[in-house]
Amino acid sequence: MDPKETTQSLMNAIQKGDFVKAKSLLTDDFMFSGPVPEPVNGPAWLDMSKNLKAAFPDLDYQFKIEGVNGNVVNISAQLKGTHKGDLDLTAMGMGVIPATNKSFTASREHGKVTAQGDKIKSLANEPTEGAGVMAILGQLGVQPQTT
Repeated sequence: MDPKETTQSLMNAIQKGDFVKAKSLLTDDFMFSGPVPEPVNGPAWLDMSKNLKAAFPDLDYQFKIEGVNGNVVNISAQLKGTHKGDLDLTAMGMGVIPATNKSFTASREHGKVTAQGDKIKSLANEPTEGAGVMAILGQLGVQPQTT
């Protein structure tokens, strides 16, 4: 697969909640950075994605591929969903947020996916006002616990 196809396959797997497929598309040293305090590895990123899918069963990432430059794929995403399940943020030190049954629409964020062979080595999202976990919690009207 070329970088664009590999990126699209990863996006499709995350959107569908097929985390086994998503894991198979990541290098062993995959790193995610952006709306997190510090970069996280593949297992931590997949856990974060699973927790989002459990809390927002209708989660729609609205992924778009914006362009390709060699092995770097420019992407964007605008998350929206309805909070129907518990949102487990214990890995981020913020406890578990019970379902609110409220909907959110985050701002569109942009990022770069770096491919290595037929796998993804990194996903780096740019900081975006109105996107990320804190923006989502704000729209849901909840304050996370801090531990």
